[in-house]
Parts: sequence; structure tokens; C-alpha cells
Amino acid sequence: MAGSATPATAALTHAGVAYSTHPYDAPGKEAYGTEAAEALGLDPHRVLKTLVAEVDGTPVLAMVPVAGTLDLKALAAARGGKRAVMADAARAQRLTGYVVGGIAPLGTRQALPVVIDLSVAEHATVYCSAGRRGLQVELAPDDLLAATHGELAEIASP
Repeated sequence: MAGSATPATAALTHAGVAYSTHPYDAPGKEAYGTEAAEALGLDPHRVLKTLVAEVDGTPVLAMVPVAGTLDLKALAAARGGKRAVMADAARAQRLTGYVVGGIAPLGTRQALPVVIDLSVAEHATVYCSAGRRGLQVELAPDDLLAATHGELAEIASP
């Protein structure tokens, strides 16, 4: 798709991962993932938000369905740490090179560990930010896991 290349889609292409992009009008409020699910007519359990957190001071990307929230205690446990906190927006943007609402798990400025909620296994494909507001990428959960070198863990709360 012309004009849809981002560092995230370039990383997927380079890795040989099959994916499709889905543009939508992004009103740009604050619930970016929910907006994406609504605009594309998708089940919010299949659309993942990519959040930047820190476990014992080490940055990590956490991916959970937009229908739920990140369980920080579960994230800390999944990473073998004691405490997890959300990174502020400025730090998230500096670490990833993406703006809030368009943070993708691939093509980040700094390579970060990725933890993906176990619920992705329930779906044939999932959606996540392609690296900018108004653009989602659809791919198989196994491909997302492989491309991000991520780990699966139960880190979402309803």
C-alpha cells in the first residue's frame, strides 16, 4: 500500500512476515486503540495496544487487548522483576521513536523486550499499531511473537 511504510512495516517486510495494513481516520483523542477497533469494526479483544512500561527500571513493551488493561504486577512477574510502572509519554516516545497512539512493537528506536498477552492465541490474526496513528497492521499471533522476539504471558486484566 503506497504511503503506508513505517519502520514497523519495514521490519515485518524484512523479516518476511505476512501482514496487511488497515488505515482508518484517527480522531486523536486518548483511547487510540479503542478508536482503531471502532473505526475498523473489529472485536476489541483482537486489537492490541503497545504500552511502554519499566520493570525494575528496565524498559519493556507490553501488548494487551484494547478491551482490557495492563496488569503491572503480572508484567513484573513475567519479566522476573519486583515492580513495574508505566513510562511517561515523553519517555515512551524517546525510547520507541513513535508518538503515543502510534507506538508499534517493531522498528523501535531502541530494541526493547516485548511481552504479549496470552489471549492472542485465541485469534487467527490480531491487529496492532503499524507505527503511526491511523494505521494498524494485521498479522498472525505467531508471526507477531516471532518478529518481536517476544514472550507470551498473562498480563492483561479485563
